[in-house]
Amino acid sequence: MEPMDAVHDDGTALDAARRAAWLGELKAADGPVDLIVVGGGITGVGVALDAATRGLDVVLVEKHDLGFGTSRWSSKLAHGGLRYLTKMEFGIARDSAVERGRLMRHIAPHLIRALPQVTPLADDTTLLQKAAVRLGYAAGDLLRMTARTPSTVLPRSRYRGRAATLEMVPTVLRDGLRGAWVNYDGQIIDDARMVTAIARTAADNGARVITRCRAVDATGSGAMLVDELAGDRFRLSARAVVNATGVWAGSLDDDIRIRPSRGTHLVFDAETFGNPTGSLTVPLPGSISRYLFLLPAQLGRVYLGLTDEDTPGEVPDVPPTPESDVEFLLDNINRALETKVTRADVRGAFTGLRPLLVPDGDDAGSTADLSRRHATVTSDDGLISIVGGKFTEYRLMAQETVDVVVADRGMHAGECRTMELPLVGAPGHRGSWGVREAELAALPESLVARYGHEAPKVVAVATVPDPLGKVAGLDVTRAEFEYAVTHEGAMNVGDILDRRTRIGLVAADRVAAAPFAREVLALHGIAVTGDE
Repeated sequence: MEPMDAVHDDGTALDAARRAAWLGELKAADGPVDLIVVGGGITGVGVALDAATRGLDVVLVEKHDLGFGTSRWSSKLAHGGLRYLTKMEFGIARDSAVERGRLMRHIAPHLIRALPQVTPLADDTTLLQKAAVRLGYAAGDLLRMTARTPSTVLPRSRYRGRAATLEMVPTVLRDGLRGAWVNYDGQIIDDARMVTAIARTAADNGARVITRCRAVDATGSGAMLVDELAGDRFRLSARAVVNATGVWAGSLDDDIRIRPSRGTHLVFDAETFGNPTGSLTVPLPGSISRYLFLLPAQLGRVYLGLTDEDTPGEVPDVPPTPESDVEFLLDNINRALETKVTRADVRGAFTGLRPLLVPDGDDAGSTADLSRRHATVTSDDGLISIVGGKFTEYRLMAQETVDVVVADRGMHAGECRTMELPLVGAPGHRGSWGVREAELAALPESLVARYGHEAPKVVAVATVPDPLGKVAGLDVTRAEFEYAVTHEGAMNVGDILDRRTRIGLVAADRVAAAPFAREVLALHGIAVTGDE
């Protein structure tokens, strides 16, 4: 393939120069933009994409990096809504199933695969739990069919015998093991990569996506923007402003009440669990609605999750992982393992805070009992906030939010176009036209898994020596580090290691890969002052 033209011939590209140009345009603007979106997580980029594809003039600002907050700490599942049925939240369950189907069929089929969820039938679970699992998985099949997701995309649930169960999850408890119920859900290669892909697709449709830019004093008619790199401040007026800051929503609107729920995952080497191909999914003792799961992940890793703990108080930028969460996860997963794991097996951990909206007058109960429903809230000064919700429903949340914006402000805008709009890298995206399967087959499988039909371009535009060489012996190419800077908006070491590649989830791997990240940043004229 011939080398690509200059970066800015590619409308999806995000880099330091384009950021500076956009800021210059906004500072010189003599009139309002249509919409300012505050927050560069999954919800914010979804709103920016929806609004831009309707023809609105959109500016998204994020005080840190794309996917910096809760969006990178999820379980990396495009969840079909099964867990919400136990809470009788049928609307959320169906919406999740529909949105999962759209993601897997049209929007991001290159980033999502069908994941078998393996629930063993052994002596460590009660008869009630076994029955609940089977009924639940049957209900999941019904949800899939209702959402019109074909079984060729997401297989139906089924019973698998002992041998097949051990093949999928080799270290499962063998005493009394007869087989397993297996359900299929969508697994995202990485949540932060998903955020980046949506942001780049929004940029390709005209949105200005600006990181390291903080919004203060936001109202329904504009916000004071602070360039965190240069220190400049300027007022940008807008016909509407959307607060999509998730768990930090209350910092822009004092009337919004959020109860953060802490969700922790542990990171292991996949070899510790015999390199599983399925997700071991086991109920917590005495529960038919809460589960732990081992998720096979990229870079030869496995994630163990998930906690759900009320976490009141100030919301930090990066939530710490309490040792009590580590002990809880280890103690409970070991009940289902033939080969037990210890604290020494843990390679890393990550913790996110879910932004659960508290209804007026409802302060009781645990966060596990709060609804995952989303809502739009309009403040007295006109600021529109989108709060609550789930990762899988980001597109629906964005559609409903832009509908509110357009109706409330009397804007002229087109209809929603995101229901089947392919993201950059998806087979249907215009940047993928002409890419041949032979080109993809010639590249590392892991590279294609992260970039889809854009993978050949990642290599074609690389200027670093040995672009397909591995970084620090990991399953990430040198070309990907450079592409993070030239096309994905990475501006420091943390952007590359912690959000574009996820190498940073294991501290030792982060240390090994950091020198090359600094080298690539310097190659493109970005001063390196630290690792974040």
